[in-house]
Amino acid sequence: MIRKQLQFKQATSLLIICVFCFSLLTLNSYAQFSKKQEVTFKIGMAGYTFKDISIDKTIEMMKRINVKYLSIKDIQLPLTSTQEEITAVKKKFADAGITIYTGGVIYMKTKEAVDQAFDYGKKLGIDMLVCAPNYELLPYVEQKVKETNIRVALHNHGPDNPLYPNATDIMKHIGNMDTRMGICIDIGHTTRDGQDPCVDMKRYFKRIFDIHIKDETAAAKEGKTCEMGRGVIDLPKFVETLKALKYTGVCSLEFEKDSKDPLPGVAESIGYFNACIQCTK
Repeated sequence: MIRKQLQFKQATSLLIICVFCFSLLTLNSYAQFSKKQEVTFKIGMAGYTFKDISIDKTIEMMKRINVKYLSIKDIQLPLTSTQEEITAVKKKFADAGITIYTGGVIYMKTKEAVDQAFDYGKKLGIDMLVCAPNYELLPYVEQKVKETNIRVALHNHGPDNPLYPNATDIMKHIGNMDTRMGICIDIGHTTRDGQDPCVDMKRYFKRIFDIHIKDETAAAKEGKTCEMGRGVIDLPKFVETLKALKYTGVCSLEFEKDSKDPLPGVAESIGYFNACIQCTK
């Protein structure tokens, strides 16, 4: 009888220890899962996605996918717009809960175009322009950055365009310039140029101010934009890289497909990217 009682006590003690250990493991797993949800960056939209869509329709689509940050393109709001026109458009987006956080991509082929772009930025009240100035204009762009305190994020365009094909080329030209001159890395064009977006993020992180996200059908010049998750870019790995680096900017989807009816592809892509955020460490 005494032996049975001892065996019972031992079994009970073992059970308590097992339950305690299981609880610790569960709490630890929950803590790790909770930690995975912490993100420092935001999701936005690149205005080029809506190049054939009205402002009202753009707002409607962005509300449906619950994205609140827009890099506005001059298709929606021309560079020649007056202050009154800019204020009105900005208010329309703000009333819908959408923040215009930057403008671009803005191409600059003359000093006059540089002046116009920075004036546009001042009227919009933004602190960054996504742009692609001709190489010879970079010293003048740097001068405008110093005068206005508006940062510039130079956009890479892959193998199709000899002007800034990749992030390495951008840094070769601005590495010794004002540190408010940086990069808007387009991970699609980066991939099509044969580069690894994760490697470039790590290599040039301190000068990456903005990101255009997308997926591509091939890691080659002939690659085309496709819905995120259907292409060749390792997006979960890219999200893990952003988390590890604690990137605090915006990742804006530039969906260069189905411009007359982009919503299905945009919704699928945003959903996939959100899933990557939730399911990666």
